[in-house]
Amino acid sequence: MKKFMYKRIDLILLGIILLSAFLNIYNIWKNDYANAYYTAAVKSMLENFHNFFYASFDPAGFVTVDKPPLTFWIQTLSAAIFGLHGWSVMLPQALAGVGSVVLLYFLLKPTFGITGARIASLTMAITPIVPAISRSNNIDSMLVFTLLIGVWMLFRGVRKNKAIWVIGAFAMIGLGFNMKMMQAFMVAPAFYLFYITAAKVKWKKKIGILASATAVMMALSLSWAVVVDSISAGDRPYMGSSQTNSVLELAFGYNGVARLTGQGQSTPGGGGADKGNGNEMQAPPNGMEQGEAPEGMPSGAPPNGQGGPNQANGANTTNSDDSASNDSSNTDSSSTQDNTNSETQTSEDNGQRDFLSKGDQGGPGGQNGGGMFNTGTPGFFRLFQIGLADQISWVLPFALFGCVGLLSGIRLRKQWSDEEKESLFWLAWLGPVGVFFSIAGFFHQYYLIMLAPPIAAFVGAGWVKLFKLYQTEKGFKSMLLPIAILATTAFEVFTLKSYIDQIGMVWSIGVGGAGTLLSLALFFFKQKEKRATYFVSLAALLAILVIPAFWASTPIIYGDGNSVMPAAGPTTMGNGNMKMGEGQNSINENLVSYLKKHSDGETYLFATSNASSAAPYIIEGETVMAMGGFSGSDPILTTEKLEEMVKNNEVKYFLIGGGGPGGSSDLQTWIKEHGEEVPQEEWNGTSSNSDSDSDSNSGMPGRGGQSETLYKVEL
Repeated sequence: MKKFMYKRIDLILLGIILLSAFLNIYNIWKNDYANAYYTAAVKSMLENFHNFFYASFDPAGFVTVDKPPLTFWIQTLSAAIFGLHGWSVMLPQALAGVGSVVLLYFLLKPTFGITGARIASLTMAITPIVPAISRSNNIDSMLVFTLLIGVWMLFRGVRKNKAIWVIGAFAMIGLGFNMKMMQAFMVAPAFYLFYITAAKVKWKKKIGILASATAVMMALSLSWAVVVDSISAGDRPYMGSSQTNSVLELAFGYNGVARLTGQGQSTPGGGGADKGNGNEMQAPPNGMEQGEAPEGMPSGAPPNGQGGPNQANGANTTNSDDSASNDSSNTDSSSTQDNTNSETQTSEDNGQRDFLSKGDQGGPGGQNGGGMFNTGTPGFFRLFQIGLADQISWVLPFALFGCVGLLSGIRLRKQWSDEEKESLFWLAWLGPVGVFFSIAGFFHQYYLIMLAPPIAAFVGAGWVKLFKLYQTEKGFKSMLLPIAILATTAFEVFTLKSYIDQIGMVWSIGVGGAGTLLSLALFFFKQKEKRATYFVSLAALLAILVIPAFWASTPIIYGDGNSVMPAAGPTTMGNGNMKMGEGQNSINENLVSYLKKHSDGETYLFATSNASSAAPYIIEGETVMAMGGFSGSDPILTTEKLEEMVKNNEVKYFLIGGGGPGGSSDLQTWIKEHGEEVPQEEWNGTSSNSDSDSDSNSGMPGRGGQSETLYKVEL
């Protein structure tokens, strides 16, 4: 029995799983709140079923987070079991990342063999953006895992000729929609194409099954949205980051078309552009003028505090999963907010913005490849630009050569093999998603995990196919393998050139030398010793996997630099910059003590303009209102509604200022006109003129020299 079990267990796969688990999980317990915007929501969802169902950001159910609730339901269950910690809300995503590695192995093994499956799963595990995003409580790792479950069901349904599995596969896309909305639909073309080309049933039945699968997918996709939108607005929270309090608008606007066009919706992830004007997408990420250093940083430092090319994730803004919110809907807000631009609204003060991200000034991240969030310039070669290439594209050249090899024998009039059908599936995933990231106006680096499965599949299956062509063919096809190794090596060395100041020349020399020598050996010794060439070609593949493996380990080596916008990459050591977000996960105990002492049983301890100010207090158990949702730009309240809430004893105190993002000028004007300013020495222990004493504000969101003001409004 033991011998049988030993043969059934693939020890190499087990090692890859352990590697993936290490990369995804090790040291996540050091990240206190993770993405605090979402952690605050989990804290609120633990309070009652009402908050749980809607994914309410705050305990009173005032406003939701900017995504549907399915992933947060899972995170809340994890927090209910293990307690609310940063690691407990990150654990589901970390395990999902490991699960994706395992699924890819079992997806490739039946058709491409155990070697191709092992290579694919290893490539998936060490693709840098995979562990980087899996080490956070952002949604994307869980989304990819869900979609890969759908792929497994689709392949099984076609092989077994069982319609129920095919319908289940499309249902998984529907579940993915309830994680991150339109992003889940990016793989739907591949699902349709594969079933049409691979299913061995008559066309009439094939159309019927696809129609049923589509109906199930759409029903699941829209189920929560339709239910929520059908409920009276007074009986549910406001839909965060929407402009019309509608889930459907959120799904197809801000979380849909706006991603492609880059047109801002004045919401987290809207890109910071004013409506109808995408030009602001290229604005400096911290709401500063070009070349301006954030307060508290050395003059002349890049906006994120990174020396040289290693700018941490391109921007140190906080935007829920998107960390990039710029308040642009309230175009008159600049008239009432100090040092604030209503279109870029991310604050010159780094306090509120960077509280959520805990961005490390010397933390991981790629070189600024242009654009606002280190996502390069749209174009055909965008995925090969610094900032994206180092997150996802290290072995993309090899994957493309593998795709060529796998599809080199396909003919329209010839019966396609299983290899060719599955290769077309992965191409139908890689192609549209790759095109989207090449032209999209707005996304973040960690969205690139959507490309990891097809790239890994083409590396694994491609190596098997290219080696076979190398052994059996003559001419150009036989040379695809060494050419792929050489081209990938050259691309990696070219990319590493931008990081010489951070990691030195050793990596470039080592990887470049090994890849070049091994590829040349394959060129010139093809017929000398066939068994030896197998190990040489395998060694060549491993050589080009060294750099992505190192990059994938950087969140562990250097620490997770930004839980809101995770990315992998080496750090600039010893640059003397302050650590962004350090100490800003704490709350102002003096403020809490004062408000509790002077409260009269109000629903909210206090109200503030945006989620970044409210989140730490919510996590610590206080009921705080974010009047404008995440960025402060959600049109949730009117002055009439706010007046009614004050009269109904729902809220009395308002914390305004600090240079944080967002906030309606009408609301702030009303608060100032009807309220009484509370002297800072009463609730913060400092005078109102102590702006220069940043240490005194170290416990306050919005610290860093721009003071906040507390108002009491009684009617």
